[in-house]
Amino acid sequence: MSSHRGLVSTGVYVPRQRLSGDEIRDAWGTSAPVSRAAVPAADEDTLTMAVAAARDALEDSAVAADDVGHVGLATTTPPLEEGEFAPQAAEALGLADDCRLETATQSTAAGADALRSAATADAPALAVVADAPVGDPAEVGQRVGAGAAAFLFADDGAVTLVDMATRSRDAPGIRFRERGSETVAEPGITTYERGAIRELVAASVEALDVDHDAVTGTSFYQPTPDIPHRIARALPYGGEIVERGTLVDEVGDAGTATPALGLLAALDESDPGSVTVAGFFGSGATATALAFETRESLTTGVDEVVDGGTDVSYTIALRERGTLGETDVAGGGAHVSLPSWQRTVPQRYRLVAGQCPECGAIAFPPEGACPRCHERVTFTDVELPRTGEVVAVTTIGQGGAPPEFVELQRRDGPFAVAIVEIAVEGETARFPVQLTDCEPDAVSVGDRVVGRFRRIYSTEGVARYGLKFTPE
Repeated sequence: MSSHRGLVSTGVYVPRQRLSGDEIRDAWGTSAPVSRAAVPAADEDTLTMAVAAARDALEDSAVAADDVGHVGLATTTPPLEEGEFAPQAAEALGLADDCRLETATQSTAAGADALRSAATADAPALAVVADAPVGDPAEVGQRVGAGAAAFLFADDGAVTLVDMATRSRDAPGIRFRERGSETVAEPGITTYERGAIRELVAASVEALDVDHDAVTGTSFYQPTPDIPHRIARALPYGGEIVERGTLVDEVGDAGTATPALGLLAALDESDPGSVTVAGFFGSGATATALAFETRESLTTGVDEVVDGGTDVSYTIALRERGTLGETDVAGGGAHVSLPSWQRTVPQRYRLVAGQCPECGAIAFPPEGACPRCHERVTFTDVELPRTGEVVAVTTIGQGGAPPEFVELQRRDGPFAVAIVEIAVEGETARFPVQLTDCEPDAVSVGDRVVGRFRRIYSTEGVARYGLKFTPE
């Protein structure tokens, strides 16, 4: 393994919808805990956000997806309480079948585990940290956010992991989620909570073998804006050094993803020779610190993503998070069995089409006879570009969708569907798609759209995923 193994590229994803502190204050008549909080759309979860951030990192690098040999995926809010979702991420990214997959959950310290495993792997490796905690809207739910950060490690990296340290002790009750519950619990024992976090994170950072005078940026566990500064008071850091990696006030408390996003901000265009320190914390309690040294300046682009977004009302935020109302669906739609769905995953996740070896025509999906020469051939796999043009569009109004889409409409309202045409190698393919991240009447014939990996619907207790399209 190269002594200069390190970060070659990074990726970031934050949901476009943001709930402002003003909306929180007006709804509850109290001061807002954060200035803005990212709100996942009804078709977003930690898997879709992880895939978006990882694709961002891969597209910004020279590493091919099938050359990635290891993925470390971290979250406290997986789509299912029991069940791996790393294989779905690997399939959506087009990774090789023998890619090693590790999933870290259970605590907000999980992000450090993903970074460690990827940084020390013996092949190009991805660390992806994605989270979207849920809380009581009257308490912790006022500040929860969402987001994902991806880190691609390979030889000759611009930023290297130079040391890490972990400190643990029995400190229960700080932040936890009871089995079967979807809601983060915090008993509100403020002095005890903040003291345990400060002492453990500071102890793990102090154990790092680094020159503290070379540290130019930090990213500490940040459920609220004040916690990183409280941690820093026990360390020789402060002011701008701490502010660089403190993003909770802009994206909300995104669980284990917040310090990962903060690490991207602290690393952004850091000077060669400088050191950046990240400190993760998880209830129980464990703190892990990681130190990164910059060899060459690296641009992460996190500021542009964090500063973007579209403000939504408090009511819409509650709807999108599924807090308002319940879904009671009678009857079934056009049922697609799990085996049938699984066979079409390459098409749904990555637009894998077939090209006729006789005439070159594109068949999507790649089945049956060639659409041009009508020969029964063995198609050659070809992955379609994700950008195309709308050739027809309509809106599915409230009550007009099949039963499996009722939950989506309850949370997100009417949605548009379109016929999209995609060109590849002088050939074209047309197919129906669902549009997302836009008002139904905002897309017209001729508009350019791009594919995004999202939740389609749930059936038999299993979420089904695929590409939807958004305005380019």
